[in-house]
Amino acid sequence: MVFSIGYTIGVMKTAISVDDQLLSEADNAAREMGLSRSRLIATALEAYLRKRRQDEITARLNEVYAVPDPDEARLLKAMKAKFRATIKDKW
Repeated sequence: MVFSIGYTIGVMKTAISVDDQLLSEADNAAREMGLSRSRLIATALEAYLRKRRQDEITARLNEVYAVPDPDEARLLKAMKAKFRATIKDKW
């Protein structure tokens, strides 16, 4: 069991500047959700950073798959030609 007096382990206190209207909306949302302002902001930041990482991964995957492999392109072309020939044949 870990006890902490006055400090939370692994948490850094910081000061940020936030537009009054945004802070008011955040306070209302935190109150409705039963969270502290700090917890709401930390949760929102975690969600934003997770989404950002996912978007970066998606962008990298799109780059990798944007240019088709020449061998795959030749194979696909041959498969399509074989398929066309097959459906043209009478059964």
